[in-house]
Amino acid sequence: MKNLGFLSFGHWSKGGGSRVRTASESYLATIDLAVAAEEVGMDGAWIRVHHFEQNLSSPFPLLAAMAARTSRIELGTGVINMRYENPLYMAELAATADLISAGRLQLGVSRGSPEVVADGPGAFGYPFPAGKLPVVDAAERIALFRRAIAGEGVAAPSLEPYGSMPHLVDGLLPISPVSPGLAERIWYGAGNIESAKRVGELGMNLMSSTLVLEATGEPFGTIQARQIEAYREAFGAAGHKHEPRVSVSRSILPITTAEDNAYFGAIELQESAGGGGDQIGIIDNTRATFGRTYVGAPDKIAAELTNDEGIEAADTLLITVPSQIGVEHNAHSFEVIVKEVAPALGWR
Repeated sequence: MKNLGFLSFGHWSKGGGSRVRTASESYLATIDLAVAAEEVGMDGAWIRVHHFEQNLSSPFPLLAAMAARTSRIELGTGVINMRYENPLYMAELAATADLISAGRLQLGVSRGSPEVVADGPGAFGYPFPAGKLPVVDAAERIALFRRAIAGEGVAAPSLEPYGSMPHLVDGLLPISPVSPGLAERIWYGAGNIESAKRVGELGMNLMSSTLVLEATGEPFGTIQARQIEAYREAFGAAGHKHEPRVSVSRSILPITTAEDNAYFGAIELQESAGGGGDQIGIIDNTRATFGRTYVGAPDKIAAELTNDEGIEAADTLLITVPSQIGVEHNAHSFEVIVKEVAPALGWR
């Protein structure tokens, strides 16, 4: 078995052809998409978190609403930029949403990615501390967040507490509520060998996106598989007891109807002409490899996915969602992937 989920930016736009034109439509559609994914047999509904853009930005109310409408699938983020977050308040939000979902949250976090805003964390009240790198600032916030959701004491009690003395852990107050098991369901979005190793050492699960911050000329999946191997080795060497998990993301666009062809046929033609493979570019001043799009008939997609070493090495595959084409069409694509592509690969 391989876990199959979707990953959505929840982008909305009033551009031509968009079926998701407002923020309200985007959030409501994301909830409906989680329901549709569960109904066709998928295993997870994951959302991207981006600030200052027409994308999903406030994950916990949305995750709680998705939890209330579903009963089985995992509910995740990929990823929360921790430089925007108050770790203890986020720990309360995460624990609350996890309790509502009966323990189905899978929270992806990271230091963030390039943004449209000059200093987003500063605008949110978290300017860079002098002399501290963003990755260090995010790491410190993640560490405190993980301690809090694990139920550790994080705040000194009042010398004159109101009412009865609350429960203390090593003389300190823990957050409330705490959701058991959530601490083992935290993922980190890594893009190179060193960050993958660090995630393993820290005992978090590994998320790998549709790009990797390496450009060796090798296929995207080969680079990604090497990072996954380094992660698993580091996880084992650190002596963590829980099972490590790894997710990878891919753009998969099956074509089985005339409407599918209207949306994705041009992409398939471009791929057939040699323009649909992996790409190398620059992101965050680093040479990166961007993964290809898998598009076409289900049997063609299945045959191509068998050669993807990154997918083979992972236990979870997240399918990126073109959210603006609407819930109905995306649900149709999910059904094709679950009932035709996945069985052909032995995943179901």
